[in-house]
Amino acid sequence: MPAHSSPSARPSAGSGRLSRRRALALAGGAVAALPLSACGSGAPGADSAGGDAFTVYWNPGHDYAPYQRVVDAFEKDHGVTVRMQKYQWPDMRTRILTDFQSGNVPDLMEEPGGWVQEFALSGDALSLQKYVERDGAGMGFPDDWQDAAVEHNSHAGQVYGVQLHQTCSLLLYNKQMFDKAGVQPPATWGDVVEAAKELTGGGVHGIALNQDPSYAWPWMLQNSVREYDPGTGRLLIPRDAAAEALRFQADLVHRHKVSPVPTPGTDYSGPQKLLSAKRAAMIVSGPWDLEPIAKSSPDLELGVAQAPKKREQATILAGTSVFIPKKARRPDLSWDLIKRLTTLKTELAVTEQSGMLMPRRSWAEDPLVQKDPVTRQFAKGLAYARDAHQGLYRTGHYGEISVDVWKKLYQGVVMERTPVDEAVNAYLSACRRIIEG
Repeated sequence: MPAHSSPSARPSAGSGRLSRRRALALAGGAVAALPLSACGSGAPGADSAGGDAFTVYWNPGHDYAPYQRVVDAFEKDHGVTVRMQKYQWPDMRTRILTDFQSGNVPDLMEEPGGWVQEFALSGDALSLQKYVERDGAGMGFPDDWQDAAVEHNSHAGQVYGVQLHQTCSLLLYNKQMFDKAGVQPPATWGDVVEAAKELTGGGVHGIALNQDPSYAWPWMLQNSVREYDPGTGRLLIPRDAAAEALRFQADLVHRHKVSPVPTPGTDYSGPQKLLSAKRAAMIVSGPWDLEPIAKSSPDLELGVAQAPKKREQATILAGTSVFIPKKARRPDLSWDLIKRLTTLKTELAVTEQSGMLMPRRSWAEDPLVQKDPVTRQFAKGLAYARDAHQGLYRTGHYGEISVDVWKKLYQGVVMERTPVDEAVNAYLSACRRIIEG
């Protein structure tokens, strides 16, 4: 994600060119990433650093230099060695579920959204309520956090996690390609198809869909699809709207041939790499992809457009939180690191480096945020962004349904050409078996 510290370096909806000087500065800043002594390998007990090691599970896309500075100070103040283990989300989920079974858990972990409530229900997340009651006023929690960020991490009236990032997905596009083709950023689904057709050719796809099934949800929400209705127990409603949204995405790949077939894997960066390589004209993504684009393609003039409409304009409310596993050995230390990672100073430093959006109200009001055109674009998107999985968390089966079963549905339709009705029926049957036990 590009740094936004100088006007000439700011990518915007109108002009997103990064100077070579600024791109090199970004690349230099990336060197000071969080230490990776054991990148995603081994459980916490495999730590060779001794008893003073403090284990954190983290996403590799979020190893920003300001967090490293926080970790350095934390290590110095407490005399511990912080061992950052970085995992893509599917691998992290597999790891932590195994850890819960063994009781050998990390001291702190980042999560992609939804896991906090799920693990609070299962008894695997530690309630932070006593810490919030003691330290909340001093750190501005919950008052300085957006309401949705607090609700997202609470269960049965208690806080179980603290929002770290809060953002949304919009359309990122190559402005030079759009200008050359005389194409405007699409405002509707029909516009998406027409623009992608105009931009496809000569080794370039008009759009690149993601293999990560979570990237399907902006399209589902734009067609007014609800994942789960707690009142009726029904999933994917309205059914016809869900089928239409899935078919639309599959058609971009197989009928219109304006998107490459997404590549299977656990890495969500495939479309970003295609956009950076100028082999795709637009992608659906968020601020997390801005820095990689700036670093790999400093000459790319990046545009950021609002989400297109079908039945409504909508997109996913995204972001990560941090929580403490219930069996963590030193929860007091874990809480101290949470407080340090979520200060306003640290939030602004991460935004300045990466463009990441944050959950504090005071962050949104800061001049650094208000003066930046890209941040303002995403802030505008936050106004109509929402949690796609609200309601499903309370079933206790969010992970199984929204991660595992949804992945099979989405990838089956979009990547393997499984007929939509067949795939949806299989999804609903699998979900019913899970919920009914």
